[in-house]
Amino acid sequence: MLQEGINGFSMALADSVPGVSGGTVAFIMGFYDRFIGSIHGLAFGKGKERKEAAVYLLKLGAGWVVGMALSAMVLSVLFERYIYIVSSLFIGFIVGSVPLIVREEKDSLREPGMGLFFGSLGMTAVAGITWLNGSAGTMTVDLGQLSVGTVVRLFLYGMIAICAMFLPGISGSTLLLIFGAYMPVMTAIKGMLSMELSYLPGLCIFGCGIVAGALTTVRVIRICLDKYRSQTVWTIIGMMMGSLYAVVMGPTTLETPQAALSIGSFHIPAAAAGVLLVLGMQKMKEKNEEKEKQKARRTAGEGMQKQRN
Repeated sequence: MLQEGINGFSMALADSVPGVSGGTVAFIMGFYDRFIGSIHGLAFGKGKERKEAAVYLLKLGAGWVVGMALSAMVLSVLFERYIYIVSSLFIGFIVGSVPLIVREEKDSLREPGMGLFFGSLGMTAVAGITWLNGSAGTMTVDLGQLSVGTVVRLFLYGMIAICAMFLPGISGSTLLLIFGAYMPVMTAIKGMLSMELSYLPGLCIFGCGIVAGALTTVRVIRICLDKYRSQTVWTIIGMMMGSLYAVVMGPTTLETPQAALSIGSFHIPAAAAGVLLVLGMQKMKEKNEEKEKQKARRTAGEGMQKQRN
């Protein structure tokens, strides 16, 4: 329960900050396949598979809700006031993550020619999406005042954002920024925590879009991971490299735009902390894997002992 909660909490922190995806965190911490598989099992599985998926996602979701609530109340303020420190932190996070993913997926990354193509494809997609931020400054949405047009937009925004959150490298928050919905959604979540119920209908519609997007996206991702893993992993790495550009441009997307991150505003200690954070996640993952192996060995040993008796 505790480990799944920590995993969900970590995903929420990443999801809440433009430029970084919760899917990236899941991939680094080694539970991405299980995360996608559980959503697929809940939506399309039967019996025991659906029950196990529901239990896992409830544990993960509990941590995610806590993390998102904290983000709405704290990280949004930090993002506004200390944008260059936060951006430097996530650059360190991403730079430290890529070598770990390459090491973990070395069996899937044996064709450099394929890697160049699909990696470039992923990088171009994320960089292109980030570039669109500059043309989205006049777009906005108000979750407290709904019209037919706003309802449709909120539903579609929820669908598109959750699709991005499932993919390492593409930030759903970045897409919400492009649509002018990032700060309104964060404001609505913060308002709901203060019992401002006028935001409830808008958030429910946005949530319905998220559910619809999850159901339509997860099957495609599952197929790609199962049948085209090499191409998918190369694309994911490209997306993560492209997200560096998204983080660098993050300050320009604030309500009061600031200059993009530069060498002068880059915060080396924060970047180092980001790298250390990734290494800590990797250590946690390795310890959990070792515990699972020991548990499996004990179970197998007990089974053999019973057979002898």
